[in-house]
Amino acid sequence: MLPFPIFLVPGESPYRQVVYAATKAVVSGVLPSGSPFPSVRELSQALKINPNTAHKVVAELVRNGVLEVLPGVGTVVAIGTESSAAEKRALLSKPVEQLVVEAMRLGLAEQDVVQAVASRWRELRSETQPKVAICAATSE
Repeated sequence: MLPFPIFLVPGESPYRQVVYAATKAVVSGVLPSGSPFPSVRELSQALKINPNTAHKVVAELVRNGVLEVLPGVGTVVAIGTESSAAEKRALLSKPVEQLVVEAMRLGLAEQDVVQAVASRWRELRSETQPKVAICAATSE
């Protein structure tokens, strides 16, 4: 079981998909600094990818400063991997592009898309807000 969500899409590079998913997990805080990262063997078995591909993934993440290898401990999320707002926004570039392309294909105006996103944002935000029960005390 991997500590971050990933669903490999056929026809796209597994290497790029795993690097993206792992980076997204670190940037979004799903994998906090210092948390263990799966070994090459665990990655290749869990995702059913070639061990050489899994090794390339880990090497790329280490090279990018996302992961670090600690002797006697293993591979962990690099300490101090705090993400900037720009890095977080960069993770949205592909899904935003897909949304814009689909909206244009449907003939929607920019304002329609902005309103739809804002509406959904409010819905999701209200779903994640804790529900507080208000109990009125009655005096007799």
